[in-house]
Amino acid sequence: MANKLPVGIQVYGLRDLLENTPENFKNVMQKIKEMGYDGVELAGLYGLEPENVKAILDEVGLIPISAHVAFAEMMDNLDQILKDYSTIGVKYLVMPYMAEEYRPVNPEGFESFLPLLNEVGKKIHDAGMTFLYHNHDFEFVKLPDGRWGYDAMFEAIPHDHLMSELDTCWCDVATGEAPEFVEKYTDRIPVVHLKDYIKKGEVKNMYKLIGIDTEEEEGDTGYFGFRPVGFGQMIWEPVLDASIKANANWVIVEQDEHYEMDPLECARRSREYLKILGW
Repeated sequence: MANKLPVGIQVYGLRDLLENTPENFKNVMQKIKEMGYDGVELAGLYGLEPENVKAILDEVGLIPISAHVAFAEMMDNLDQILKDYSTIGVKYLVMPYMAEEYRPVNPEGFESFLPLLNEVGKKIHDAGMTFLYHNHDFEFVKLPDGRWGYDAMFEAIPHDHLMSELDTCWCDVATGEAPEFVEKYTDRIPVVHLKDYIKKGEVKNMYKLIGIDTEEEEGDTGYFGFRPVGFGQMIWEPVLDASIKANANWVIVEQDEHYEMDPLECARRSREYLKILGW
């Protein structure tokens, strides 16, 4: 059994350096490679053609692991998405966020969503790629039958049509059991998201942190903020050990917000911390 996995980074965390400046893409990718990252998870093409993205990643020596693509886009334009990302060489297409009407807290919406998920997953599988689901905390709602919504979703859909990209931060926020969930999805979790955070007190409005506009709520007295891996409250050794036991192929660093710190400095700190642990 391997004692470590290759480490990628989710490019969404570097968006401030890339949006509207496609000419920066190569330079940012070179810096990521120099830090010791092995691959990237894309979140858009930043105004570049798929062929350009592939050429730059090949030249720099980064593997295009996966790509986050909004589910609505997949529903509208899946053939083009599959064409673009297969050109780049991406292996996994990832649904990054579940719209409110589909969440397990709304059982009718959730039930109506599962066949759509299966349909998209089948098309992705038939095209030679794998469909992954990236969670937040709202999938971890207990259904009337006692199952987590998260588990119900995977039980409803064939293994080949949907696999897990567990976001360990949000799983920890919701359940406190991130390593256990990684292991539970052994052989169905090719990619594990490493995200660190600090949470204190009562926090009711966590999604503004990921660019989702929500109303300010009364009684929100706490603090929630993302941190580089190793600089928050997550305990990483059990998560990393579980990733190996679960036969994952990659771990991917993700930090949605950086506040006053430079995104590349955050990326560097995450990678350095993982090196300290031997990764």
